[in-house]
Amino acid sequence: MQYKSTIMESFENTKKLIWALAQLDYVMDKCCCCEISAKSRMGQKVENKETNCIRHGLTQKWKIDFLKECNFEKYKIWASFFCLVKDRKWCLFIVVMWNFVWRIEYREQCAIGVSMCKLEETERERKWTMGLKSLGVSSNEKSKSSLVSRSRMKLWIIRATTTVLLWTCVVQLMTLDEMWGPRALKGWPSCFMASDSSPLDVKLSSVPLKVPLPPKRVYKNNGYLMVSCNGGLNQMRAAICDMVAIARYLNVTLVVPELDKTSFWADPSEFQDIFDVDHFITSLRDEVRILKKLPPRLKRRVERGNVYSMPPISWSDISYYHKQILPLIQKYKIVHLNKTDARLANNDLPSDIQKLRCRVNFSALRFTPQIEELGRRVIRILRKNGPFLVLHLRYEMDMLAFSGCTQGCKEEEVEELTRMRYAYPWWKEKVINSDLKRKDGLCPLTPEETALTLRALDIDSNIQIYIAAGEIYGGERRMASMAAAYPNLVRKETLLGPSDLMFFQNHSSQMAALDYLVSLESDIFVPTYDGNMAKVVEGHRRYLGFKKTILLDRKLLVDLIDQYNSGSLGWDDFSSSVKEAHENRMGSPTRRMVIADRPKEEDYFYANPEECLQQPDDPLSLI
Repeated sequence: MQYKSTIMESFENTKKLIWALAQLDYVMDKCCCCEISAKSRMGQKVENKETNCIRHGLTQKWKIDFLKECNFEKYKIWASFFCLVKDRKWCLFIVVMWNFVWRIEYREQCAIGVSMCKLEETERERKWTMGLKSLGVSSNEKSKSSLVSRSRMKLWIIRATTTVLLWTCVVQLMTLDEMWGPRALKGWPSCFMASDSSPLDVKLSSVPLKVPLPPKRVYKNNGYLMVSCNGGLNQMRAAICDMVAIARYLNVTLVVPELDKTSFWADPSEFQDIFDVDHFITSLRDEVRILKKLPPRLKRRVERGNVYSMPPISWSDISYYHKQILPLIQKYKIVHLNKTDARLANNDLPSDIQKLRCRVNFSALRFTPQIEELGRRVIRILRKNGPFLVLHLRYEMDMLAFSGCTQGCKEEEVEELTRMRYAYPWWKEKVINSDLKRKDGLCPLTPEETALTLRALDIDSNIQIYIAAGEIYGGERRMASMAAAYPNLVRKETLLGPSDLMFFQNHSSQMAALDYLVSLESDIFVPTYDGNMAKVVEGHRRYLGFKKTILLDRKLLVDLIDQYNSGSLGWDDFSSSVKEAHENRMGSPTRRMVIADRPKEEDYFYANPEECLQQPDDPLSLI
């Protein structure tokens, strides 16, 4: 109610100011009208002797008095109206539009005043000529009554029409927010002015200039590319980067990618629920044209099922897309790629393509403001208590079922994981030897193994450890040794209240986005498995200045841990062996390992995008 009353009072004062400006402008434009009309507009009593028409200009003193009569001194109340609006420039736009509305009304009132003056003069001349006295209701009064009635009806129609038009425009423009705005309204003063500042002495605020949008790239459009991403958040993130690079190289229009909603996580989030879609489109406009939706005619074709859909070949170089995919796009106008994971090679690509993949990943793919703000809150909370380590403890149920790794699990848990693996037909490998796979270093480290490793690396036991993961399989039983060694274990669920995470529930990708942001800002990042998040975060931390990322050698570690647990290796020897093995695995600059004809075994591009990194001995920069 308080806000409502403040808005209404401010709005009335705004109207009064606009009335004044409209009248002053009109007089200064040498419009001839009656003083009776001008004063009646201000609610003043009009004397009969003041019915003479005003011709042209007024004195400067009258102009100043005229403004004072309009409560111009109540600028502070008027300015409070700006504070209650989402953005000052839209409020100012409303003021300008109201100026236009009331100017029209004012001109109508002036016209009425002029007409009334003319009627009175005509009547007086007629009376003087005929020598008649006015008795009862004169014809002049009847004419004035009829004129006022018609003018008022016209005036109210103008008011209603322009008001509806005004607020329709305002609602539409408010939705565009920062994407568009009248340039004349930018840089206006803040509503939080010093209390002693005069309303007539307003200085423009030093609003920081926005980064100008890059110019649009003009090219002949060869068709439209639709993509449906598959996998978790970071697998889809890398795929989006690849698809933008492919669309740019093929000179096609990319439709905003569709995210996976049918995988194990069943997250219903759309692209715009996780990423800032407007920033994604505008920041890449100098490279490729991106649309939120297909044009209506093509959209109807897709709805009828008249679209060519296919999965591209994994780890393909750019020539495959030029020779195989581009002719299909030119033929069908629309091609839908229904698989996007690892569909572009790691190496042997043009430098411009590699740098564009980096640009999309590190700049264009920005999370929504809501996700980023919540991520900043978590980071602020952690920073208050000192340095923190992010542990990507990939020991969730889906990971164990998929990999077949059951080290330390109970018999009933092993059976549960096996049933789950057989329940998902797209998990190809069904019969898995857990012990053999673990010794080959292909299993995620268990919480117990992770605690031993961190201790061997001399990680301070008092450091905060943020668990960037879902629910740990086995719960507190499996986390007991970790909690004993590192009591300051935290999760987003313990740092934030239920209301903060309410809208993120059942949206695993949005939860993963929070973990991604916290992982980037951590003092140390330790992944226990080289999944997609571990790799993408590793590469992003390299880009941010080679921030400390401990890349665990799992094959070596499980062998050392087994020797330590069996008693054949003492703690000091165990600790020194672990440190020595990881001395050069801290995220420092290195060259990406290339294995010809075996792309799955070579280093992943997004884990070490060396073409985009500033190397100490070989400067490289992101363009």
